[in-house]
Amino acid sequence: MVKVAIRPAAYAVFLCLAFGPAQLSAQPAAAPEELSPAVAPAPETETREEALDRLFLELAATEDEKAAEAIAEDIRRLWAKSGSDSMDFLLERTRKALTAKKYDRARMHVSALTRLAPDFAEGWNAAATLAYLQEDYGRAAVEIERALALEPRHFSALVGFAMILEKVERKQAALAAWREVERLYPALPRAKEAVERLAPEVDGRDL
Repeated sequence: MVKVAIRPAAYAVFLCLAFGPAQLSAQPAAAPEELSPAVAPAPETETREEALDRLFLELAATEDEKAAEAIAEDIRRLWAKSGSDSMDFLLERTRKALTAKKYDRARMHVSALTRLAPDFAEGWNAAATLAYLQEDYGRAAVEIERALALEPRHFSALVGFAMILEKVERKQAALAAWREVERLYPALPRAKEAVERLAPEVDGRDL
């Protein structure tokens, strides 16, 4: 298996891509109007799925990077809600352990989370993040597939999948994954850069 050392800067970037900057910050969350200034207030009767559908439409139509990140954060907050306070607590503990690079503790929390809430996509995304940071890319890919089976629009899981595919030199598949990220989240700079970098090589040869 390919072994690639994860530099501190890359480590921070990956965690931000996986969970978003707000979840990794020690600062108090901003007021809703500060997080999503361009997003209209959600209807009071809106379900979780209706809210996600609305936010994904807004995300796909937003070209401004800052406004798009605010919408993406709203999506991540919805993804992080399992419907159970106990499961949400396990997710929070997992993320804190990952940020502190306490991988044994993170594995303990996320293993309990995925065992007790196997239909919670964000638990599998957290498990994939842990596996990626430990350079266990095969396991990370399996966990990502489980997350995507539950949340096909999970752009953070897709980013992780695309990064793994690049590491193992599967550039055609990586480009397809990055293009799907860009379709869902057009203003994400990392996706734009990856598509522009990979497209000439992949599309320009006979595969």
